Amino acid sequence: MTGGSRRCIVVSTLAEACFYADHGFDDILYAYPLPFDKVDICAELAERLEMFHVMIDNELALAELAKRRLKDGKAWLVWQKVDCNNGRVGVRPEDPAAMILAKSIMECEGVKLAGVYAHCGNSYRATGLEEIQAIAQETTTATLEFVQKLEEAGVKCPRSSIGSTPTCSHPIPDMARLSELHPGNYVFYDIQQMMIGSCQMDDIAVRVLTRVIGHYPHRNQMLVDCGWTALSLDSLGKLPTGYALIDGHPELKLVGMTQEHGKIEPTSGKLDFNKFPLGSLISLIPYHACATAAMHPVYYVQSEGRIVAEWRPTRGW
Repeated sequence: MTGGSRRCIVVSTLAEACFYADHGFDDILYAYPLPFDKVDICAELAERLEMFHVMIDNELALAELAKRRLKDGKAWLVWQKVDCNNGRVGVRPEDPAAMILAKSIMECEGVKLAGVYAHCGNSYRATGLEEIQAIAQETTTATLEFVQKLEEAGVKCPRSSIGSTPTCSHPIPDMARLSELHPGNYVFYDIQQMMIGSCQMDDIAVRVLTRVIGHYPHRNQMLVDCGWTALSLDSLGKLPTGYALIDGHPELKLVGMTQEHGKIEPTSGKLDFNKFPLGSLISLIPYHACATAAMHPVYYVQSEGRIVAEWRPTRGW
């Protein structure tokens, strides 16, 4: 996704930023509203790396950056977050406050406007190609029009970016006019993306391996060592198969989870415990991969149903 380079990555936590920085990445965007209590950590990363970017959507955040000047005359690289109907973070591009903030960033000593960023997370509420592309068009148009207004007002905006897995899975022609795209969990996909229409089942690469640790015939269930800390609760258990899909076993359902345990039972009839001996592995296809992918130190590369390699991020890149 980075073209073989160690540049142009986006993280949502400073723990991720530090991890990637420790492993040679030198161009990182912290795509989260600037936490005022973590400005010093951001400053350390900005001083250490060639390019460490932060994101703001208000004047108070800009003031915090102005108070913490970087060493050696280095400037903060700041992305202005705009809200194009996603409804989470950002200032509305048509709001006069958006232009005021952009001018303030331009005029603030020790700060540079790196670009404008919009997350079209409202595409996660879409169902099918037509709705996904309508949101992609709306977000792209709003972002490009705001950048044009900035340029006309004398505010140089080097880059424009939008991102979400559904919109990057089904791009529209106008997206080629943007500087860059941030495709989310596009590299993994998950059940949620399949239900939205971003991908097909065969496109989902991520799996969570869990081990059978208990047999309980009196309640027709078996226990596995995978709870919500590993899988997340995003599906709310509303899938026909509960909290996840059990790879290769449509007759099974993950009916409940605690922090570290999962309860599996058949969708109907009696569970054949002989098919799932204690210690055996079961492969789960998660509803939402973002948390899952970040929570495991080991990735297993599969081909035709067999594990052919392992990747351990903690060993380096």
